[in-house]
Amino acid sequence: MENGREQFPFPYQPYDIQEQFMQALYGVLQQGKVGIFESPTGTGKSLSLICGALSWLTDHEEQSRQKAAALLHEGQLVLSTSTAASSAASGSAEPDWITEFVQKKAERDLVSKLKEDELKRKKREERLEMIRNNVQLKYAMKRKSSDDEEAFKLLKLSKEEDTETQGDQEDEELVVAEYESDDESKTRTGFCGADEDTDDELVEEHVNKIYYCSRTHSQLAQFVHEVQKSPFSKDISLVTLGSRQNLCINEEVRRLGSSQRINDRCMEMQKNKHGEKPHDEERVKRKRGPAKSVCPYNKASALQHMRDNVLGTVHDIEQMLKLGRETHSCPYYAARLAVPPAQLVVLPYQMLLHEATRRAAGVKLKGQVVIIDEAHNLSDTLSCIHSAELTGAQLCRAYSQLAQYGDRYKSRLKAKNVMYIKQILFAIEGLVRALGGKVGQNPQSQTTLTGTELHTINNFLFKAQIDNINLFKLQRYFEKSTISRKLGGFVEKYAGSGVSVHTQSRTNKENRRTEGLNRYLQTLQSTQINAPVSSADQQGSEAEKALATSPMMQVEGFFMALTNSNADGRVLVHKQGTLSESSIKFLLLNPAVHFAQVLKQCRAVVIAGGTMQPVSDFKQELLLSAGVEEERITEFSCGHVIPPENILPLVLCSGPSGQELDFTFQNRDSPCMMDETGRILANICNVVPGGVVCFFPSYEYSRRIVSHWEASGALTRLANKKKIFQEPKKSNQVEQVLNEFSRCIQRCAVDAGGLTGALLFSVVGGKMSEGINFSDDLGRCVVMVGMPYPNIKSPELQEKMSYLDKHLPHSGGRRPGQALIENLCMKAVNQSIGRAIRHRGDYSCIVMCDRRYARPATLAKLPTWIKNRTSTHTTFGPAFAALRKFFLEKKHKQV
Repeated sequence: MENGREQFPFPYQPYDIQEQFMQALYGVLQQGKVGIFESPTGTGKSLSLICGALSWLTDHEEQSRQKAAALLHEGQLVLSTSTAASSAASGSAEPDWITEFVQKKAERDLVSKLKEDELKRKKREERLEMIRNNVQLKYAMKRKSSDDEEAFKLLKLSKEEDTETQGDQEDEELVVAEYESDDESKTRTGFCGADEDTDDELVEEHVNKIYYCSRTHSQLAQFVHEVQKSPFSKDISLVTLGSRQNLCINEEVRRLGSSQRINDRCMEMQKNKHGEKPHDEERVKRKRGPAKSVCPYNKASALQHMRDNVLGTVHDIEQMLKLGRETHSCPYYAARLAVPPAQLVVLPYQMLLHEATRRAAGVKLKGQVVIIDEAHNLSDTLSCIHSAELTGAQLCRAYSQLAQYGDRYKSRLKAKNVMYIKQILFAIEGLVRALGGKVGQNPQSQTTLTGTELHTINNFLFKAQIDNINLFKLQRYFEKSTISRKLGGFVEKYAGSGVSVHTQSRTNKENRRTEGLNRYLQTLQSTQINAPVSSADQQGSEAEKALATSPMMQVEGFFMALTNSNADGRVLVHKQGTLSESSIKFLLLNPAVHFAQVLKQCRAVVIAGGTMQPVSDFKQELLLSAGVEEERITEFSCGHVIPPENILPLVLCSGPSGQELDFTFQNRDSPCMMDETGRILANICNVVPGGVVCFFPSYEYSRRIVSHWEASGALTRLANKKKIFQEPKKSNQVEQVLNEFSRCIQRCAVDAGGLTGALLFSVVGGKMSEGINFSDDLGRCVVMVGMPYPNIKSPELQEKMSYLDKHLPHSGGRRPGQALIENLCMKAVNQSIGRAIRHRGDYSCIVMCDRRYARPATLAKLPTWIKNRTSTHTTFGPAFAALRKFFLEKKHKQV
C-alpha cells in the first residue's frame, strides 16, 4: 500500500484497535502529517507505537534503497546516452565545447554522488551488522591512531561545553572569560561545539531515525522494555539519552548531588583532559603542583567501544550504567556519540523541546520523525520550559559574585569582556530596582511594597531602564564565554576560603565598594552554612541550596526569556514585602512559537497519550497557531479493550438526602454540602469492595472537608468500613502510603473482618492523580468531588486568557479564554478518573459528584470510551441501585 500497510509484526495477536492504531500511525508517518493519537492505558499503546513506527521506518529504508539503486541506474544510462549522442553529433557539426564539458561534468557528478551515497549506506549497514554479531563476545578492538582521532573529534562535537585555551596560564586564569568576534580563531579561544557543526567532514551522518520522548525516566525505561519485547528488538539500533545526573558513573562526581554541580565538575574534568599538552606536564607540575583529576571513564577508545555495544543491543538507562561500569566508559558521552547512527533515540521531553539543549545533545530533527508520548500536558510543559523566574536574593547574589569576578580579573580581561560584564551588572541592577530594592545590601533587610505588577516585555525593559541594552548580544556573550559556569567555579574556589579577592595594597574607593560586596557574599554563605536544618525548614533549605549553586545561571535564563517577541510573553513582578522574597517571572503565553521549530524541521510529528481530550487545546494553541495547515492534522482516538459492562461511569446531581450537588466556590464550604458528601461516600463504601479513591479539587478543600467530618463523626463512620489513607504532603512519602494502602486491601480480601478495604483521599493534579496505577482491587471505585477549576484570579491565568481571546478565533459563541478554563479542568478530571481501568480484565466504577458534569459540553470533553457509557442521575436512589447491581454481578462472576 502506498500510504498504509495490511500486516504489522507484533509479539502476539493484536486487538482490533491496535491494528487500527498502527495503520493510522503508518499513514501519518508516510504522508508527513501531524497526528494526535489517543489510546487509553491498558490498550497496548506503547507496543502499537513501536510496531507501527518501526514498520514504517523499515519500509522507508527499503524504499530509499530502491530509489537510490534506480537513480544510480538511471544516471548511468543518462551518462552513456549523452556520450553516444555527443559522438554522433561530433560527426556532423562542431558542438559547443563549453556546453558539452559542463553537461558531462554534471552527469558524472550525479553518478558519483549516487555511488557515494550507496557506498555509505552499505558501510553503515555492514558496521551495524558487525556490531550485532560481536556485541555478546565483549570484544576489545584495537584501533588505529586515525580511528582514535576521529572518535576524539566526534566526542568534541557531542559536548555541550566549550573547552579552555591551552597554554601555561596560571590555574586562576582558567576562569577568565575570553570573548572574541567570529573572525578570530576558534582554536585559540577554545570555542568549539555548535560553530564546528558546519564542518561536514567531522560530523557523522545521521541516518533516518525516530525520536521518542516522554515525561519521566521511568516512562522511558518502560518504553525501552517494550521495544525489547517487540519483534524489532534484534534489528533496531536504539540509544537512550539522559542527563549527567542519570548517566554518570563516576562516584566522586555523583556524590555532588545537584545536577548543576555534577555538570560543572564533569566539564572541569574535560578541561583538565584537553587543556594541557603532554610535554608541558613537568612544567605544569612545577608551577601548579599536582595535576587536577581527569575522569577515568572518558577515554576515546573506551567510549567508541561502548557506543558500539549500545548500538548492537537495546539497553535502557540501568543497563547502560551497568555496561559503562563493565567497560569503564562514560554512558553519558557514549550515548551522545551513538545518536547519529541510531535508528531510535529515546529521550526526555526537555531535551527535545528546548532548542539549546537539543543542539547540545546532538539531536538533529531535519527530515526525522518525532513521537511525543504522555503529551496531555504538552502545552504547559512548553510554557514551563521557556519561562523563567528570579528572586531578589538570587539577583543580589549574582551581582555580588560578578562584581568580585570582574574586579579580580579586570587587568587581564579584554576591553570587550569588561564592557559585557559591566552591561550585565547594569542590567541586574535594573532588575533589582524594578523590585524596589538596591544592590550591595542584604536583600532580607530591604523592605518593598506588596503587590503584583504585570508588564509587556518592552514596558518592563523601560521600567527597569535596561531598554538600551542589546539582549541578543548579551545572550550571545553568555553562550560563547560560558561566564555563568566560570563564575560558579570562581566563587566556589575563592569565596569564603580565606583567600582575598583583592591584592593587599589596594585601598581606593572602588576596592572599598567591592569589599563591602565581599562581606555581603560571605554573610550569605555563612548564613547558609551555619544555619541548622530542621524538618520544618527543609523546603527553605532546599531553596537556599538551589540558590547557592549558580544564581547567574538563572539570570542568564531570564535574559534569554526576555528575547521573546513582545506579544508572546509577559513579565510578572511579585513584591512580597522584602526584596529577598520578591520575584520577577517571565510567563510565556505562546508556546506554539517554540513548538513551531520542531514542526517545521520534522518530517512527521506524533502527539500521543492515554487521554488527549479535549483535543481543541492541541489543535488551536499548538498546531494551528504554529502555522500547521488543518489538512496536515490527523486525529485518532480508539476505545478501550475492556468490555462495556466492566465500567460504570455515573454523574450524581444530588445526594441521599436530596441535597443538590453544586461544588462551586460559593457553595462547597457549606456544612450541608460537606455532610452530603460524607453520606455519599458512606453509601459507596458499603457496597464497593477493595479500594476506593476519592479526589478533591484542592489540598485546602481536602483539609477543610476532612476536618468537618472529624468534628461531625462522619470520618469515624467511614473508618468503620474502610481504613482511611490521605495523600502525603511530601513526594518521598507517596510510595510508603501506596504500599500500606495496597497491603491493607490485600489483608481485607483475605480476612473476613469488619473492614472491606481502604479509602484514599487524594487531590486532583496532586501526587497521585498522574502516573499511579490503581488497578484491580486498588481502585474499584473513583469518586470525583466537585470540578477542579483553576484559580481564575491568578494573574498568570488571567493574562493567558486575555492573550487567547485576542489571538485565537471564537467558536460557538465561547471565548477561547473561557474554553481554556474548562479544558484545564477536564484535563485534570480525565487524568484522575483514568487511574482505575488499567488492563482488559479490570473493572471499576466512576462517580462524578457535581450537577455541572451533566452539561452536554462538559460530557463531550470526557474520553470517548467513558463518555459513551456515562449515565446521569438527578436523584441518588437509581444511581446507588446501579452501583450495587454492578458489583453484585462482578461478585457472582468471580464465584
